[in-house]
Order: sequence, then structure tokens, then C-alpha cells
Amino acid sequence: MGRVVIGCAHGDESPDAVVTAYLTAGAALDRGDEVVMWLTSEGVRLALDGYVAPIREGMEPPVQRVHDQFVEKGGRFYVCPVCFNDRELNESELVGNAEMKGASPLMEFAGDGATVFNY
Repeated sequence: MGRVVIGCAHGDESPDAVVTAYLTAGAALDRGDEVVMWLTSEGVRLALDGYVAPIREGMEPPVQRVHDQFVEKGGRFYVCPVCFNDRELNESELVGNAEMKGASPLMEFAGDGATVFNY
């Protein structure tokens, strides 16, 4: 079992990048890897309860479905605290598997080697 970091800096302004990040993360989870989505910039909003519902709604696949699958398979979100706080978002609205974690905890997760994808 390896470790995979999926970096995502986008929200609803870039639905293709968002869905691709989730699909990559899901494939890694299916392979048995431990996966963290590292959310920065507008991507921090993906960890807000209800935010993903309208993204690609009516398209295949809708982001809500791949988001739910990511959570059900044990995927975790590391939310950049600087990006989150700069947007004046409310930490109480984070989904259950999201944690406010900066670069140092991300480096601890990556350890001596992790596969990294950025979207």
C-alpha cells in the first residue's frame, strides 16, 4: 500500500479539474493506497458540506457521486489553513473527513515518498 497526494486548487470554476482529481483519488483508493486530497486556493471549498452538489450536476460523473465514493473508501482531505482562512470560511462546515492541515503535516504524510498528482 502506497501513499498518494492529490493536490486540487480548484472549485466550481473548473469542474473538469475537480472531477479528474476525484477520479484519480478514487483509482488510488481502489488500488489500496492511502490517499489525501491536499486542498489549496479555491479547492478548499470542496471540503465544505454541500459545496460539491451542483458541480457537474446532470453530467457523468457528477462530482457529488465521486466525492461520496472518495469519503466512503476512506479518503481524507487536508485543507490548507491559510487558503481557508483567507476566504473567511467557517471551519464548522467542513465534512467529517476534512482536517485543517498545513504543509508540515502534508510532508509528514508524504514521508520518504508519495505519488503526487496536481489538478
